Amino acid sequence: LAKPQLRERIERVDPDLLVCERDTESAGREAAGCPVVSLDTPVAADVERLPTVDGTDGAGAAVDPARWERDETALLLFTSGTTGEPKCVRLTLGNLVSSASAAAFRLGVAPGDRWLDCLPVYHMGGLAPLVRCPLYGTTLLVQGGFEAGRTADAMADRAATGVSLVPTQLHRLLAGGWRPPDSLGTVLLGGAPADPALVERALDAGVPVYPTYGLTEAASQVATATPALAREYPASVGQPLVVTSVTILGDGGPVDPGETGELVVDGPTVTPGYLDPERTAAAFGEYGLRTGDIGYRDADGRLWVLGRADDTIVTGGENVHPSTVEPALCEHPGVAEAAVVGVPDEEWGQRVGAVVVASGDVTAGGLQEFARERLAGYEIPRTIRFADELPRTHSGTVDRAAVRELLEG
Repeated sequence: LAKPQLRERIERVDPDLLVCERDTESAGREAAGCPVVSLDTPVAADVERLPTVDGTDGAGAAVDPARWERDETALLLFTSGTTGEPKCVRLTLGNLVSSASAAAFRLGVAPGDRWLDCLPVYHMGGLAPLVRCPLYGTTLLVQGGFEAGRTADAMADRAATGVSLVPTQLHRLLAGGWRPPDSLGTVLLGGAPADPALVERALDAGVPVYPTYGLTEAASQVATATPALAREYPASVGQPLVVTSVTILGDGGPVDPGETGELVVDGPTVTPGYLDPERTAAAFGEYGLRTGDIGYRDADGRLWVLGRADDTIVTGGENVHPSTVEPALCEHPGVAEAAVVGVPDEEWGQRVGAVVVASGDVTAGGLQEFARERLAGYEIPRTIRFADELPRTHSGTVDRAAVRELLEG
């Protein structure tokens, strides 16, 4: 974060203590009105007692364990802010425990489990294993950031049984020829929509991938597909977790199976609200939390997430979903990744634009002809730019505002 962003978040939360890394320590000290502790500060090998944050040695100080109630706020976490100003989400102890319990039902848990966490712990996907593993009594392996070679080695060397990844990370592992170690039984794939082709490629490589749809506001997973279900329905994120309800809401209320609408989530994992009461009032309704995501459920309850309602492109009166166009573009053998957004257009209101990461021989005109066999005419990108990589947030989600800037620049 830039210093003004860090200061703004600190002012909103008013913390008692700021724990950070060396890279943000100086900025933190400038912005925080509380003690600052860096995790990178060296500790002597023969230390017998750690000083307290106020500088005293803490000798003989009595410590009374905190007494938590399920409805007490245990965590304040900012969303990634891809659709506007980041929201500060309140999560209670009950939210966190309910999420961990539901995850155990879906993913399974055994005493010898060893979960590798290589995601940022300031996002829910990286923080959730820090909650789950102590509750389960299982081993947590923490890696300071993802790098394909090091992460693959860590999974093999430490006999990891599970790992959390975002699609970009899985793509990079597979691109390097990675094969999962025999110990690995769960790859929880979330943080951003996964291309069905990536899910199929992972399964073909023997990767036990569990595609998931989650929210900070739901303390991590909302719905998660097992590898068996992902093999049959690679574009689905499966059934909602055991304690979670997902209602598909249209203009007149809940819609029938197969019909598209906004995803509304409810249950004990869902936040009681945001730090801002006005945001809370706007987000909650009769059926629960209005997520701003669109999708549908089939007759058997499986969930498909099509993207953000804000991402829908309206061109000449037709609705275009990036989740339809992006996989079609990625079927081209010369395309590694693609991000699709709406670009202002004087005639059509918006036109479909795409930023493409090439992996081989591909041109804009050739890609449009390729897409013509797979998409409706109004879905074909009229503006295509090539880039070395897609702009992303720290959580791995495509930064669509930055994509739009590339196309408009």
